[in-house]
Amino acid sequence: MRIKNRIYLMAIVLVALVSCSDELDIVPTTQRAAANFYSSEEEIESAVNGVYAQLQQNGLYGLDLIGVGEISGEDTFEEIAANDGGRFGQLDDFSTNAGNDLVGDIWRESYEGIQRVNVILNRIDDIQFEDANLKTARIGEMKFVRGLLYFNLVRLYGDVPLVTEETTNPSDFFGQGRTAMAAVYAQIETDLTDAVLNLPLTKASGRPAKGAAQAVLGDVQMTQGKYSEAAVNLGAVVNSGVYSLMPSTSQIFGTANEGNAEVLFEVQFASGVNGNSEGEPAASQFRPSGTTANAKGHNLPSVEFVSLYEAGDTRQTDYVGIDAAANPFYFSLKYEVSSTGPNDGGGDHVIVRYADVLLKYAEALNESGGAGAAQFLNMVRNRAGLTNTTASSQSDLRTAIEMERRLEMIGEGHRWFDLKRTGKAIETMNAWFTANSINVSIGANNLILPIPQSQLDTDPAITQNPGY
Repeated sequence: MRIKNRIYLMAIVLVALVSCSDELDIVPTTQRAAANFYSSEEEIESAVNGVYAQLQQNGLYGLDLIGVGEISGEDTFEEIAANDGGRFGQLDDFSTNAGNDLVGDIWRESYEGIQRVNVILNRIDDIQFEDANLKTARIGEMKFVRGLLYFNLVRLYGDVPLVTEETTNPSDFFGQGRTAMAAVYAQIETDLTDAVLNLPLTKASGRPAKGAAQAVLGDVQMTQGKYSEAAVNLGAVVNSGVYSLMPSTSQIFGTANEGNAEVLFEVQFASGVNGNSEGEPAASQFRPSGTTANAKGHNLPSVEFVSLYEAGDTRQTDYVGIDAAANPFYFSLKYEVSSTGPNDGGGDHVIVRYADVLLKYAEALNESGGAGAAQFLNMVRNRAGLTNTTASSQSDLRTAIEMERRLEMIGEGHRWFDLKRTGKAIETMNAWFTANSINVSIGANNLILPIPQSQLDTDPAITQNPGY
């Protein structure tokens, strides 16, 4: 049975057992119930499914993490800046403030997920599993999720509180303050390295396998400039033979293509389930206003971006749609609107896919002086109907890989993190603002979000990022 068909069954239970205060949101309010609950394999399995349910939240992969990873860059934009109280609109002009709901929701829901993971990892060693290999895999899954959540947090907020133990007493946490990014990255690498060792080679639907952990670990290493180490992990995924590109760019996204050979890890959604509460809102909210129910005009590809596609590139029509009556506006076809109602899209959100791995592997090889970068770049180009790249020097390949990532990964929540990783965010965005006669200029302070005001109000030891 697929995880998505079971996730919601434990979601309500887990919210009760691992629900948190409205302020810090990492301390369970019903600790006695939780202590009594996690005492068998069945209950741990339910708790694990609850962790996956947490990833569905709007502040995480239901909506916000995708939007913040794209709208902050130059390729997509917010149709109406004031929509949703400026939740995404402030990302467009780098005016995001500490009271923005998006800033608070990503933080809160990430730490809720981390607390759920910590509870499981704190209890699972004492639980007898019928299959010891399954227990090992579940430990690997939880360390993968914790590493992924902290990777998002440290890239978005900089120094963040590092909590790797189950929090049973609020006073244990308050006053800790923020942990330096270097220490957070070290923990992320530890978690993902452990996940690589504990996860199976083959993938089960909705769960990470070894390749997903190696891919995210490679991304973490690249983000820190460790390109040689990243090449080892990304190369291991490529050489595993487990994953492959789908033959056509039309066969990757949508409910008909879920769980395909290109998917390393996805957050599962289902439409028409549990009172239409298990779908994702991105499909409708990432459409131009008025084109479908609850369309918000978030994360719309720009005209300038769409013009970057070469003639014959299948991604222009497979990844990007256009509503000619709406100005016109382009929108992402990677998110499938459901007939069951607004905010109930049934398509899974793919967090890690093989095309992403191939392009990052090409980048890691190119930056570390290794040979063969063009080969992996060309695999993605050829699948899209394009000829091999003409780039040969390191500089030209760097430019070609960056462009290919833009064209291939549009709308999935990667562009802003790519700009930050390559050190081009400030230069690129300031040039874009100038070219479009927009009176905005950003600096180093704008590369991370403000710490949520609710956290500052709750714990004086947590300080605000400079410039906010």
